Amino acid sequence: MPHYPFFATTPKAMEAVLCEELKQLGAANIKPALAGVAFEGDLATAYRACLWSRTANRILLLLGTFEVKSQDDLYYGVKKINWFEHMRPENSFAVSFSVKNSEVITHSHFGALKVKDAIVDQMRAKFHKRPNIATDRPDIRINVHLQGQSAQLSLDLSGESLHRRGYRDITIQAPIKENLAAAMLLKSGWPEIAKAGGTLVDPMCGSGTLLIEAAMIAGDFAPGLLRDYYGFLGWKKHDPECWQALREEARQRKLAGIDKLPAIVGFDRDRASVNAALTHIANAGLQHKIHVERRDIGDAGPAAGWQPGLVICNPPYGERLGDTQETADLYQRFGETLKARFTGWKAALIISDPELGFRLGIRSQKPVTLYNGALECKLLRMNIEPETFFIPKAKTAEERISRAVEGSQQQTDDTAGAEMFANRLQKNLKKLAKWAKQNQVTCYRVYDADLPEFAVAVDLYQGEETWVNVQEYEPPKSVDPFKADRRLAGVLAEIPKVLGVQRENVFLKIRRKQKNTDQYEKHGEAGRFHIVEEGGCKFWVNFEDYLDTGLFLDHRPIRLRIQKEAKGKRFLNLFAYTGSATVHAAKSGAIATTTVDMSNTYVTWAKRNMALNGLEGAHEFIQADCLEWLAQEAAQPYCRQYDLIFLDPPTFSNSKRMETVFDIQKDHVQLIAQAATLLDAKGVLYFSTNFRRFKMDHEALPDLHIQDISAATVPEDFARNPKIHYCWRIQKTCAE
Repeated sequence: MPHYPFFATTPKAMEAVLCEELKQLGAANIKPALAGVAFEGDLATAYRACLWSRTANRILLLLGTFEVKSQDDLYYGVKKINWFEHMRPENSFAVSFSVKNSEVITHSHFGALKVKDAIVDQMRAKFHKRPNIATDRPDIRINVHLQGQSAQLSLDLSGESLHRRGYRDITIQAPIKENLAAAMLLKSGWPEIAKAGGTLVDPMCGSGTLLIEAAMIAGDFAPGLLRDYYGFLGWKKHDPECWQALREEARQRKLAGIDKLPAIVGFDRDRASVNAALTHIANAGLQHKIHVERRDIGDAGPAAGWQPGLVICNPPYGERLGDTQETADLYQRFGETLKARFTGWKAALIISDPELGFRLGIRSQKPVTLYNGALECKLLRMNIEPETFFIPKAKTAEERISRAVEGSQQQTDDTAGAEMFANRLQKNLKKLAKWAKQNQVTCYRVYDADLPEFAVAVDLYQGEETWVNVQEYEPPKSVDPFKADRRLAGVLAEIPKVLGVQRENVFLKIRRKQKNTDQYEKHGEAGRFHIVEEGGCKFWVNFEDYLDTGLFLDHRPIRLRIQKEAKGKRFLNLFAYTGSATVHAAKSGAIATTTVDMSNTYVTWAKRNMALNGLEGAHEFIQADCLEWLAQEAAQPYCRQYDLIFLDPPTFSNSKRMETVFDIQKDHVQLIAQAATLLDAKGVLYFSTNFRRFKMDHEALPDLHIQDISAATVPEDFARNPKIHYCWRIQKTCAE
């Protein structure tokens, strides 16, 4: 059997794992590259790679390479291949084209058309018949990668990405791809643990991907055995007998291996996730082999008789401050559960923010870099033993506020440092006050952790009086808590002097963990609201009773943009908070607005803001879980239509008021797609997030034109913190 050159693609940082797989599958001349591995072998080797590789995305058969210095070079380079060796005139085919650093072909769609034309013209000239184009499961798929002037032409033997094993319900959103889950398990030592009879537990199992991949690894279950489609099945050189022999061997190995599975168990607090996991397990034919039940992370624990093994999960992503404090709380509770109930086990989890690993209170081995889509993550691996446990030094928010306020009323030893802070604050005020006056801005940020020793944000609000809202960022673990408190005391002492405000008009907020619906509840009972203005609109703000004041200052530019564009349009404000964007839209003459938020507190606040501006008319206020409301509306045969939509969801939420756990990185594709369903053909959707590690998945939203306008929406007073939020302008491609 002749040997061929192949290239196996894989997510970045998984090349070494794939090299080891290919070596075990009999591949020769294995050479790792960025996001892939080159190798050689016969057809049986390629078939085994398609059937058995747990980490590859695609197996490509290299047909040729050629230079592309003009558009004609691409056309004739493809046409030199004798395509009748690979396909028949009545076959269907598709072209996948990627391009990087080419001055000739700058658009992948144009490149794909050129490749298609070359193949069709050759076949039509010879047989007077042209093959069909089929993007969904074609007989063969051609892959072209153009790097600079060098084109690599390949046949995609996998047909579609190998991470699609065949057990996942395509209607169920999953946060992690199957090959990434497999890489996590392989890197965490699961094959060895399973052979020794160790148990696997995923306490946040979601739709069950890690559970099923673990069962496939432990049960010698070929990941491609469930698939009924491959790119080589319609290829003229396909060897059916060889393929069937390999499949039969895989079936026999599965039958022998599945009966020897150790205990594999998943928990999740979300009912929908548990149902999804059970569906996927049944699709994989692993019912009665994997146990899943609804259970909160705090209640997760091994049953009597389970042999210690591996706890592994893909927990929600998040950051330290704001709505992601729920994530930090979740990690802390997870660490407490591990230390209390899983001593003697190993644990592994993938995270996007390494700082969250410290919340567990367990020392880990050297992290392994992996990528979940475009998002760089770290795989943490831990031995759950008392000698690895530590208790992070932390104080409650109440204690810190009390000490800081007490300290601000007396002289401290940090006077020199406080003077440094005061000088910087004075310098910022001089610059920003002039800018604010020129742009008629009355509420703005004057200081944002400019000096690392004084990690606070200081916001100035001007109305009938002047107020100052101070937010403290959590100090690094290297800073002594007492010293941090003294510095905060110095900040509170200097602010009234520099900004010329009364001490009682300076308000301190410390971002702390939020449990369930706490973010929607009052943090005080003062009940004092004040009026401020922005862009000709008036707003109620509150500095004492709530975590936030009622007006996100960094969103000022996008609100003003909405005000300019909303005249005569239908406007939808999702995750509306206090409805400030709605006020701007209505003020400019929007013919109708819809304001949706889960919190009755915020919906009432939004109504008060509208009334404050004397705005009446077709303005609808809806208290509802925005995710549920949006999904229901998008599913309607004749759904609502809007000309302008503002979508600003939280980063993460597992509030009991919501039916599902929400994570912006994992769920943004479905969220944007549903919102776009409600968008008029020429409408505009503005999507914003404050998740600093967020990566927009453009490929998953091919029917939308997505323009990053983040730089234009970060105001002057937040220039030191350009990642305060990201923002995109989104339209349907038919509107271009």
